[in-house]
Amino acid sequence: MDLTSGRVGRVVAAVGCLLRLTPAGGGRDWNVDQGEVRPATAAERLSAATAYVNARSRGELP
Repeated sequence: MDLTSGRVGRVVAAVGCLLRLTPAGGGRDWNVDQGEVRPATAAERLSAATAYVNARSRGELP
């Protein structure tokens, strides 16, 4: 969980004090300082997954 943006992502790389996160449902990666992240709760992960499925059903995502 990126505390600066409120986005849920998965860590895909770490360089120095920066982490590279990718959104749970796909999309553009972003960088965040490792001090600004924490593990997402089950509710946050479910909310992110639901938002992705809803956007896909509306045709907003591939």
